[in-house]
Amino acid sequence: MAEFRGKVVTDEDLKKFRQRISQYEWHQLGLFDEYFLEDLIYIIESLDAQCILRELSSRKIASVEYYQSIKKQCGASVFAEMLVEDIHVSGRDAVLGFWESLYVLQNDHPHPNLLGALDELTQTDKLEQSILLDKQGPELHERLQACQLQHKQYLQEKTQNLVEHRAPGLTNKSQSFHISERYLDLIVVSSNHFRTHSQHELIATGGIHEHYLQRAQSNLERISPNRLFRWCHRKRSVPKTVLVSGVPGVGKTTLMQKFVYDWANGNLYQRFAFVFFFKFRDLNTMGKTSLAQMILSEYPYLRGDLEQIFLNPKNLLFIFDGLDESKNQVDFKSSHLCNDPQSSGDSSIIVVSLVKQTLLEGCSVLITSRPTRVAEIDVDIFHRMSQIVGFFPKQREMYFQHFFKNTLAAEKAFHYVRENGILYTFCYIPAYCWIICTVLEMSFKTQGSNDPTGFLFPKTVTQLFVAFVSNILTNHNQDVSHAKKALTELGLLAEYGLSNQALVFEEEDVQPYITNTNSHMVSSFIVESGQPPRLSYSFFHLTVQEFLAALLHYLDCSSEKLKETLTNTRSFEDGRREIFLRFISGLSDNSTRSLLKPFVGTLSAQASKDVISFLQESVTQAWNPDRQDADKRKILNVFACLAESRNKGLVSSSIGSNQEFDFVDFYLAPLDCTVLAFILESCGETELLDLSSCFIQSEGLERLAPALHNIAVLNLTNNNLRDEDMRYIHSILTNPQCRIRTLSLMNNGLTEESCLTLANAINENKSLRELDLSKNKLAGKNSFLQLLAVLSEPTCRIECLELQEIKLTPEYAAFLLSLTNNPNLTDLNISCNFFSDTGYPHIQQLILEHPSLKQIRVGMNSFSDKTENKLQQLQRQRPGVKIIM
Repeated sequence: MAEFRGKVVTDEDLKKFRQRISQYEWHQLGLFDEYFLEDLIYIIESLDAQCILRELSSRKIASVEYYQSIKKQCGASVFAEMLVEDIHVSGRDAVLGFWESLYVLQNDHPHPNLLGALDELTQTDKLEQSILLDKQGPELHERLQACQLQHKQYLQEKTQNLVEHRAPGLTNKSQSFHISERYLDLIVVSSNHFRTHSQHELIATGGIHEHYLQRAQSNLERISPNRLFRWCHRKRSVPKTVLVSGVPGVGKTTLMQKFVYDWANGNLYQRFAFVFFFKFRDLNTMGKTSLAQMILSEYPYLRGDLEQIFLNPKNLLFIFDGLDESKNQVDFKSSHLCNDPQSSGDSSIIVVSLVKQTLLEGCSVLITSRPTRVAEIDVDIFHRMSQIVGFFPKQREMYFQHFFKNTLAAEKAFHYVRENGILYTFCYIPAYCWIICTVLEMSFKTQGSNDPTGFLFPKTVTQLFVAFVSNILTNHNQDVSHAKKALTELGLLAEYGLSNQALVFEEEDVQPYITNTNSHMVSSFIVESGQPPRLSYSFFHLTVQEFLAALLHYLDCSSEKLKETLTNTRSFEDGRREIFLRFISGLSDNSTRSLLKPFVGTLSAQASKDVISFLQESVTQAWNPDRQDADKRKILNVFACLAESRNKGLVSSSIGSNQEFDFVDFYLAPLDCTVLAFILESCGETELLDLSSCFIQSEGLERLAPALHNIAVLNLTNNNLRDEDMRYIHSILTNPQCRIRTLSLMNNGLTEESCLTLANAINENKSLRELDLSKNKLAGKNSFLQLLAVLSEPTCRIECLELQEIKLTPEYAAFLLSLTNNPNLTDLNISCNFFSDTGYPHIQQLILEHPSLKQIRVGMNSFSDKTENKLQQLQRQRPGVKIIM
């Protein structure tokens, strides 16, 4: 991201920075440390530990060896927390030296959180006053103090409990927990990734989420709730208008609830004397209104004080949740605005007027929305745009612990999901976590029972939702005809919603499809909101809506209608029907459909045949290995549908074996890797898989590993793999059926620590002939020499060995002589190392004495011109060996 570029810090810059921060008193520095605490921990986690420790060590603040051992033993988070705490308790000089170190680091590590913190520390003259204002709040008249207290008490009571839905039939009521017990941190970032959406937002964001997780050192700005209205480095100002985006079910409303709760309890943003929280879903029912009426309809106790409250707009925050649920067009480009809190108009005009500051100039506004709606509006007016990317792994595991309460059950459930790439990837969404936990809870209860309707452990997302629906039907004990009728009605409404991009339905929308909205069965899938006579409805989750729309075609099959739907689905370039398409593909699997048979009877086999024909046609259109311009995203979307169908025969017949798969320079999310693994397993033997620069990293490699032994040529170049990932390479190479002939691990993050594991794998492997380890930091005496020993064995089958740019120094030249013992080695690349003239005699001996060598690359090794001439002249002595400089 171009806006985050490091500056070249000169000695003069550092001198000015030192003078600036030296002016602060110790109590001010302590205040700043507390204020920036989360940022500092995140920055240290994200930066190269060696770099920050080197800077601190040069100022005699921290021991490199001690903190390196802490990081190795306890992980990056504990290391960062300990370092920040230790520096703070070390006194004023240590704290000043710490800030100086961070200031210097922006040269090579322009992390946005680092730049933002430095910016805020030096550019805002009244930082101390700003921090104290957020702690203590503005001064208010006595009457307004009493009014504020009443308002806070009301909001505290309204937001203090989180409602956890329970599977229908398990309990008569939803369970309620105090928010401090159950709230888990959601990861919020400042990003423009969601501005484009060429695929379904859940899938796209799932991929982006894992990308963020793996690339904390990239230009990712973490925005914790207490930073939403803090200094914005991009805009060079404190934002007044903030937009928070997030996919359905990711926790936008929960985040807002926690935000309001923390404000009401005095723990967040006390600079705002009053916070007003609205949902667009409720505004839909208002008709013409004014800002004053909007507030009084929600907070009637403010009637006598509202005029006084409006006198200081800078003390006010307006939160509007769910822009995507607004029935009115909220046009932020509109010039039709209002400036009087008492004047009536559409609620959308009032919202836009607040954002554009024609109404209550100086107030702050926070809006949430789905990414698809964000992509359709003019967002330039917002000072800060953020995205909720849901749970990171730690929060996912904690969610399971909270849900199951029983530690063993929680561990068993999480382990099962962790092993299933598709389910685990979607676990970044809290709503998905709830569905998955609900289904697994039922699976545990019926495991080992003789109940013929016992729940299976789901393998695909389709099976997950089939089990979820089966759970609901089990608890309602309806006969087959009633259950089928109810699901058909729900499916018709769901399909209407997808066709019209509707998430919220008024009564007039629902009546043509559903005969009884008060049915317990219907209320298991649909959430009712509002008050009579202005009720609105929505499905529990967008994905539930998409599943029921797909299930409809198996409940009430019309080949003509199904084919029309599938054709239309393919035409959507924005990917909005991608999950629907995966569900309809997943239901083509007979074993998946049969789970619903006890409840709704036999689902349509004809629909399954039509879908399989559609998938065959889709593969033909998307998959053509000879095309250079093939749309790789479309290919993976088709592959994902095949994976949901679990139809290995269909994959084998439509794609075949011995194919070449090329995904070079295409980012593969872990979910993509899971899908690709299914395709590779179904195809059997594959000639080539090129994953160069696909950014698969640890989790992606873990997902792919079970299928990679069947590849003849495997290219994993430039994927940011690490030493710990060598265990997967080991499992692949030591598979008894391994047929890998060529393996490239070039330009990853491998070090000497990976050498021993790799050596053991090569020692066991029988197929490998070409190995590329170039551009890794492998130099390191013991382990690298053990690897070299294996590569030098007379039984070693490696014919082509690439050791370019792996940090080899002159002392290694002598050890390379052992390669003369490998009678199969014909090509060797040792270019771009540091042998220099000192290493020349051994390289000369290697060239002259190796019995089978045909080509060697030795250039860019800091040789003198004289030595390079000697190397070229060796060609005459060994004409059978091609020497490339």
